[in-house]
Amino acid sequence: MSQDADLGLPPGLRDEYLQGARDQLGGIAELAERLITVGDDAAALDQLRREAHKLRGSAGSFGFAHASVVAAELEEAAKQWLAQPADGAPTRGAAARGYVRRLAAALFTKQAAAAAAPTHDVPPTTHDPSPGDIPEVIVVEDDAALADLLTFGLEARGYRFVHYRNGREALDHLRTLDTRGSVPLLLLDVDLPALDGYSIFEALQKDCPGKFRVVFTTVHGSEAEQLRGLEAGAIDYMVKPMSLRVALEKIRRWVGR
Repeated sequence: MSQDADLGLPPGLRDEYLQGARDQLGGIAELAERLITVGDDAAALDQLRREAHKLRGSAGSFGFAHASVVAAELEEAAKQWLAQPADGAPTRGAAARGYVRRLAAALFTKQAAAAAAPTHDVPPTTHDPSPGDIPEVIVVEDDAALADLLTFGLEARGYRFVHYRNGREALDHLRTLDTRGSVPLLLLDVDLPALDGYSIFEALQKDCPGKFRVVFTTVHGSEAEQLRGLEAGAIDYMVKPMSLRVALEKIRRWVGR
């Protein structure tokens, strides 16, 4: 019997709810990033409280009871932060990120799909897919802050992903990765230690053409640089610095969900 039937829901409604929850959690992730920059941003705190309240009210109805519990904790935290605008402001963004990671685990992990297993915080930089799972997005990025931002956003939206910091290590793993017929999105930094992004791309094109859909990421946003990447065969080019919201929307379109 399907989980929808177990919950007394029309077929497919739970999955439809999760699609909306991805966008909702992505918005909460954006608010967490605002608090990383300005911990006492009153508008962001109030919006965080309201979004947590909405998620608290809906998640349990669709079988995600633990997500409702975590959302309630986040709502209460936001209320306290609003009441004490100067107290602990520098740590609020990191705390909000922690709540987002817990919500992502409660909504999108297989334990959540079974709808009752306790969840745990996911490490901030790497999410190793369980056996049989293929990453939907692969991030090759040596800038720790940007990598954390991207992987945090991916985690919040429930994507399967993996992150590499070193170009040579990335190439060695990508060559041997069994994608089982899928074509993961590869966000490939141009300036990497050990081996640059263009060299990685050329090696992949030679050894396993068509295995990945590649998007170059770099601070070099000139027309010539972007054309170089596109002419090499990349599907797009993402210039740093980047907005998390824009990056996630582009990723959603590239991945196709």
